[in-house]
Amino acid sequence: MKWANFLHFYQPANQQPDILQAIVAQSYHPVIEGIKKNKQVCLTININGALLELLHKYGHDNLIEDLKKLVAENRIEITGSAKYHALLPLLSDEEIIRQIELNTETLKHFFGNYTPNGFFSPEMAYDDRIGKIVEKLGFKWMILDEISCGGEVGQVDYSQIYKLSGTNLKVFFRDRRLSNLIMSAVVRSRDSLLEVMKDELETGRYIVTAMDAETFGHHRPGLEKMLFEIFKTEEFELIKISDVEKYYQGKKEVTPAKATWASSKLDIEKNIQFLSWNDPENIIHKWQWDLTKLVLEEVYGMDKNHARYELVRGKMDMALGSDHFWWASAKPWWSLEMIEYGAWSLLDTLRHIPDLKKEIVEEARDYYEKIISTAFNWQRTGKIRAMMQSQNNILRIPFKDRTLNRPGAENVYYAFLAMMERLKKEAAKKGEYEQAILWRDAIYKLKHKLDIYDTMNAIDLVRVKIPHDEVEKTIIEYEDKYRRLRGGQPEQRGS
Repeated sequence: MKWANFLHFYQPANQQPDILQAIVAQSYHPVIEGIKKNKQVCLTININGALLELLHKYGHDNLIEDLKKLVAENRIEITGSAKYHALLPLLSDEEIIRQIELNTETLKHFFGNYTPNGFFSPEMAYDDRIGKIVEKLGFKWMILDEISCGGEVGQVDYSQIYKLSGTNLKVFFRDRRLSNLIMSAVVRSRDSLLEVMKDELETGRYIVTAMDAETFGHHRPGLEKMLFEIFKTEEFELIKISDVEKYYQGKKEVTPAKATWASSKLDIEKNIQFLSWNDPENIIHKWQWDLTKLVLEEVYGMDKNHARYELVRGKMDMALGSDHFWWASAKPWWSLEMIEYGAWSLLDTLRHIPDLKKEIVEEARDYYEKIISTAFNWQRTGKIRAMMQSQNNILRIPFKDRTLNRPGAENVYYAFLAMMERLKKEAAKKGEYEQAILWRDAIYKLKHKLDIYDTMNAIDLVRVKIPHDEVEKTIIEYEDKYRRLRGGQPEQRGS
């Protein structure tokens, strides 16, 4: 089986040097060393221009040199992206192009005139404009989450190569289940991974996974060891995404749905794919974007020959990064520090523009003060906690109440209990006793309505562990079993 694994290296442009040092030591250095040692391994990565400059600034040039050698050896390929991790669908065409071109210039600076073939949109955020712009800029393919293929998971045919309708741009879709399985550390060994990939191994199709590079060693300490085990596995061949077309020739046209790699089917149906960065019900988001628009207009009005223009334009580019919008969402992400830094960055950009009208400065300062004072007020009064709880409200309803006590959904409850029981026995048989205990406890929690306290609900774990089509098949099987049960002793189902 051909497996194209994609790693996304990213840190915000204002990341603190001590945090960067920890991430380099825990994740970046071990991962890159692992790639170097395993000569048979090929990977596709994204490393934003802003991170490359950070690594250079704080003395991590050895990592950049290692990557440069791996590129020269054709062992890794690096995608294009937006230099400061801006959420591209929320920007104008002009700013999208600028962010992408700045990133490509930075790649060429560090990697010796390197020209990327593939493209990664931050957060895999996509709308109809992105594909056309990406092709126009000379890219040959881009990577999106599988939910962009048809608006729900499970629609991708990994025996085919997809092409964006009306263009020559190829589109490769990330397998969400396998990517999330690895990122969540539900499996921590080569054998466990092979077990959940058995269907893929038997079909002969290719697979594309994508995840944050920081998953290995930083977010998930010790998980880098599994990555190195994967590198040595003979059951599949790790290839670059650009090489998939060497082995699979079938072509299929697609019009991707607007989404990110975190979007759900419901998000797409409700057209709220970018809620974490621009929530119409979040006044802080509104003020952030109003301030952004105000500053952009003043930057556009500058004389490009002015001595300060490049300085101002550079500050504006950095201020368009998506982080401070994301941390203001409170659904559930929230950071006063990041909110303040983003607002300050925009205000600081404006202050460097010469000959500004006093009312423009006052208007911008007013936005800054409203953003910061409102953020503090929300946190102080408990509004943030309430917003987080509202966002996760569906998970605060026990799964038993969402299914067993809802007409027509009773079979779902029994199906998931059966699947958890099966996973428990399989884990115990393989000697993975921690996993067996996890499923034993999950069954108990579901039966006693205690699952609302879990950070990651057991139902989500099952969907990560077992292929989507197998989950649906089991639910259908239990629908027939439930029809027989409900004619017997329904009073026993409430225990």
